[in-house]
Amino acid sequence: MQTKISEHVKNTLQGQEADAILRSCVHCGFCLATCPTYQLLGDELDSPRGRIYLIKQMLEGQPVTSKTQLHLDRCLTCRACETTCPSGVRYGALVDIGRNLVEQQAKRNIHGTMTRYVLRKLLPNTDIFRIVMGAGRMVRAVLPARLRQSIPPRAKAAGTWPKTRHTRTMLVLDGCVQPVLAPGINAAAARVLDRLGISLIKASNAGCCGAVTFHLNAQQEGLDYMRRNIDAWWPLIENGQIEAIVMTASGCGVTVKEYGHLLQHEPSYAEKARHISTITKDLSEVVDSELERFKCLVHSSARGQKIKLAFHSPCTLQHGMKIRGVIEKILAIGGFDLTYVPDNHLCCGSAGTYSILQADLSEQLLKNKAEALESGQPALIATANIGCLMHLQAGTRKPVKHWIEIVDNLLVENAEKNN
Repeated sequence: MQTKISEHVKNTLQGQEADAILRSCVHCGFCLATCPTYQLLGDELDSPRGRIYLIKQMLEGQPVTSKTQLHLDRCLTCRACETTCPSGVRYGALVDIGRNLVEQQAKRNIHGTMTRYVLRKLLPNTDIFRIVMGAGRMVRAVLPARLRQSIPPRAKAAGTWPKTRHTRTMLVLDGCVQPVLAPGINAAAARVLDRLGISLIKASNAGCCGAVTFHLNAQQEGLDYMRRNIDAWWPLIENGQIEAIVMTASGCGVTVKEYGHLLQHEPSYAEKARHISTITKDLSEVVDSELERFKCLVHSSARGQKIKLAFHSPCTLQHGMKIRGVIEKILAIGGFDLTYVPDNHLCCGSAGTYSILQADLSEQLLKNKAEALESGQPALIATANIGCLMHLQAGTRKPVKHWIEIVDNLLVENAEKNN
């Protein structure tokens, strides 16, 4: 794609990056076939190719309107288009640049501005989020149906966290909403890794990965969260105490794996961020690297259960981190009968704050995804991201669990049978 970037943009770092990405696009249109919003709306401006044209026009100095903002807002940033694109267009990075520029030029109404402000102050702050969720549960019965669905029942206790006892030690990110909504996920990960000879620890000063605020176009605020995490993790990395950073939420994982790119122009953090991105692993990658040991833990009695299970692969896992088939393989080794899920590449509609800001589109995507997951008549549904988990549970009566909790329960039951 040929470009004529305007003078006030072309010499900026974002402008140069956007120009390079735009020039890699060849207009082929392969992305339309896998774009969830284009599938629903049939409007090319709600496809990656259409949004690329809008961003190109903006960078070339054409007027930015609320229409431009609307079509960029409707993008889920699921990055299915990146999986399909034969030219390797880095659409996710481009749409982040485009949204940032639109935010500076097109004013939102008061409701839109305040909603985004509340979300970016509430969701990344675990203590405040816990208080608000507690209050919401108290009045849940009298809330409107849509709002009531967004407030899940109180989560079960996390369970025991194994003591640090192994030579191999890894660091886990607690995150922001996960400790409130599903505290058992990280505890289950710690127990499973403990059985595999790996101790899992937390850094007390680390928190939100920065994705929520960054994708709400408060990008400097998002980068502040990233710097805070780096500062919290670096002493443990520097003294050789940990070998990897483990992510149990794929939405956080794809962001932390991109710290090196997002902070590449900051002298104080660039090298640290690059190293952190290098040693960051999705939990499935860690278990997969210990697969022979895992197989030994799963005895024949467990492998014969053949419980039907549908796995929802989050967009951040399959399109963002390009991890496909790994969790499915682990679950199959555990004895689960994985059902076929039609259109598994399509987004469930959670997408961070998308389910709140684009509720109607999100509900359509959820309905389609729930039907696809239930089509094989599974006993339960597994996923790998807290946002997807909570969103899916609001759209189905089937139990939805994080895959590591399912594996943890399997290993506990198996151990009990052999004692």
